[in-house]
Amino acid sequence: MNERSAPAGAPAGNGMLVCVSHSPIIMIRSRPPAQEEDMLDLYARCREEIRRFSPELVVVFGTDHYAGFHLNMMPPYCLGLAAEAVDDVGGFGGRLDVPAEVARDVAETLYDEGFDIAVSHRMTVDHGFSQPLHRLLGALDALPTLPVFVNAMAPPLPRFGRTRRLGEVLGRGLGRLGKRILFIGSGGLSHHPTRYYPAVGEAAPEVAAWQMEAERGGTWSRDEWFDRLRAMHVEGADMLADGRRTREDIRLNPGFDEAFMDMTRRLDFAETDRWQAGPTIRQAGIGAMELQTWVAAAQAYKEMDGRAPHASLYVPALEYGVGYGMAVAGGAR
Repeated sequence: MNERSAPAGAPAGNGMLVCVSHSPIIMIRSRPPAQEEDMLDLYARCREEIRRFSPELVVVFGTDHYAGFHLNMMPPYCLGLAAEAVDDVGGFGGRLDVPAEVARDVAETLYDEGFDIAVSHRMTVDHGFSQPLHRLLGALDALPTLPVFVNAMAPPLPRFGRTRRLGEVLGRGLGRLGKRILFIGSGGLSHHPTRYYPAVGEAAPEVAAWQMEAERGGTWSRDEWFDRLRAMHVEGADMLADGRRTREDIRLNPGFDEAFMDMTRRLDFAETDRWQAGPTIRQAGIGAMELQTWVAAAQAYKEMDGRAPHASLYVPALEYGVGYGMAVAGGAR
């Protein structure tokens, strides 16, 4: 574990940042990682910090795993004007409290800055959004929340540099609101969950049909798809605990993860502008592409606040099926 404290006398600001890994298996693990107590402790302290900060708006950058976004329509980025989460494994079902007028204004601001983000009037999200929202805030509708989807699953994948630009423009625009804003980046670090979500072109025909257009593909109903994933993840948790799945199988790469955590502690992601999807996935799995959510959230926070993270943690949590990271910055300190 790595954990740091803020410099004494750090200035107060209107921003708070939480970047955290998600995984369905976190909620159903067969065996706890050795440092799970430290991980849960930081989560608890983070919840208390959020309570004291009392954000007026939450902006969450998340990914999707063929729950709401499918290959028949896969934007690189999408802003939800309304959103509901499915009750998937590792996630929490329910409606997000999306302030539609604020969301529309944000979209207009992005358009004015030359960033033509897609919008959804009825966004469906999964555990990539609902897991951190529920665990950090206590409920999906606890606070007004803007959900921003980043495609991290289906090539062609957005570039890290462009995602950093999205965060920059969004943070600058939101900073003009004068509100206390919590930015959440949900995803990463190294992992390769293709056992559950096969790469495009590598899935069995029935899975490929779901990936293309969900129920309209004719394979499974919505409930059947999520029941199938739940059973697979329960089995996967057992396999990670008993050694049938290894670090190599999930491309767990502590060296890659620690280097990225160092960027996060410095709030400097310029190096990721040079990253290419192919080499990154070979090093650290397709799940590493979810780190674009961290980049966007941290860059947005940096534009309106910029205090360095005062706490961070990294655990190569094989039992969770993911390199687990967390970083916290800003807030009422």
